[in-house]
Amino acid sequence: MTHTTQTGRQIKHIRSSHPSQDGDGVKIKRLHDFEGGLDPFLMLDELGSDQPDDYIGGFPPHPHRGMQTLTYVIHGGLTHEDHLGHSSTIHAGDAQWMHTGRGMIHSEMPLTDSQGLHAFQLWINLPARDKLSTATYRDIRAQDMPRLEGQGGHLVALGGRWQNTTASIDGPLDALAGDAGVADVRLDSGTLSLTQLSDETLLVYAYLGTVKIGNQAVKAGHIAVLEAGDALTLESNGKAGALLLRGTPHREPIAHYGPFVMNSRGELEAAMQAYREGSLTE
Repeated sequence: MTHTTQTGRQIKHIRSSHPSQDGDGVKIKRLHDFEGGLDPFLMLDELGSDQPDDYIGGFPPHPHRGMQTLTYVIHGGLTHEDHLGHSSTIHAGDAQWMHTGRGMIHSEMPLTDSQGLHAFQLWINLPARDKLSTATYRDIRAQDMPRLEGQGGHLVALGGRWQNTTASIDGPLDALAGDAGVADVRLDSGTLSLTQLSDETLLVYAYLGTVKIGNQAVKAGHIAVLEAGDALTLESNGKAGALLLRGTPHREPIAHYGPFVMNSRGELEAAMQAYREGSLTE
């Protein structure tokens, strides 16, 4: 029998999030790269506060074109409404996915629970061929997301395939751009080892405690960009949580302005003109 040796992925570099505001004064931690450094991912916002004034204004109706959003709630909730008539509320453990294509106008309004609000929104770039595709939306409930167990930890799969030496699971979101995979890892003084992780882009964003990869620590509010390889082991000495993002780069020009992400300045100007004229979603 032939055994294939897996190469463990190590940290290339670590980036820190920075405080920002969006929507109606919602305070967030933001990581973004519109130069292709996280390709196919563009931006990750973390919303987290036990003070309603930090987020209760929410995100009133606004447009998007050229990308996908994935919103995931740890606690609290968000209500989504859009021009296509979708209206749904997600709570702890749920997610909502929006393929904006040629145009989507939507709002997201926060809900609170005893711990306030803690949620994420991820922007995933669409390839040029899909920038003007038909807009779609779906939500995913926590009970529909499979789990992969580790030693003192587990992984919840939102999208993509995730596996270790004994099992593999597929997240329900199967149309993420860039063949992306997204997972939530929770550790409690334990480890989680994954195999078959050869995706060119692999990111680990720590949002609780400290996650160790090799001999390096990733603290909450930081994202690790990993070197090439096909296996990953995450460790913690206490309670920790991290989002795992994997995908295939588009390697295309990125032109970004506000809620629009296209491939050229001309396409951006066309999107803004369409929004002004009321034809963005037509």
